[in-house]
Amino acid sequence: QVQLVESGGGLVQAGGSLRLSCAASGRTISDYAMGWFRQAPGKERSIVAAISRSGITTTYAESVKGRFTISRDNAKNMVSLQMNSLKPEDTAVYYCAAKYKSTAQAMGITSSDYWGQGTQVTVSS
Repeated sequence: QVQLVESGGGLVQAGGSLRLSCAASGRTISDYAMGWFRQAPGKERSIVAAISRSGITTTYAESVKGRFTISRDNAKNMVSLQMNSLKPEDTAVYYCAAKYKSTAQAMGITSSDYWGQGTQVTVSS
């Protein structure tokens, strides 16, 4: 079992920045591809960014490319999402996810094994 706890969400003005963190416990995340998903009210949950087990490969949704950066620290069992130039349409609950022995590309295609409880990000215009 892997427990994931997100933090760092909040209210920010458009153009601002936030950094989300995901702390994992229970098992080392080095065997897991990791990803960040988001779900806005009335919309389906969708992938934002994913990172391979080694951290070498990353993938991003088109809507966040150039603005968001995903990273991981396997030694600290943590994953982060740096969000810059935030827009009102980035408002959503953001979830951290883990998938065993998977790839960054597969994170957005197949269901993840573990999920965090989510953290709210609100961007005001």
